[in-house]
Amino acid sequence: MENIKFSTAGKYTFVISLGVGTFLFLLFLITGNDLLLVYGFMYVIFAILVNVTVLVCELLVFLMDISERKDSGNSVLLLLANIPIAILYLLVIFNFY
Repeated sequence: MENIKFSTAGKYTFVISLGVGTFLFLLFLITGNDLLLVYGFMYVIFAILVNVTVLVCELLVFLMDISERKDSGNSVLLLLANIPIAILYLLVIFNFY
């Protein structure tokens, strides 16, 4: 079986975005500090801009690459995985706080 490969930019963008978002989410759940909500929403806006930029770049590379390498295509799917995770975090915050 073949290992799934991701582009470096897509992989690091996903990991950093998910890590920082999860850290802020868990910190808010633990402390309940309202200031963390403000920081969290500002981070979400920033993360959307960065993720969309990297996503578009990866998608363009994927569509223009005619070789068998699908690193960029896998990275597009990885970056899209951030969307349902962020929605889940927002639903938890809106429904329980």
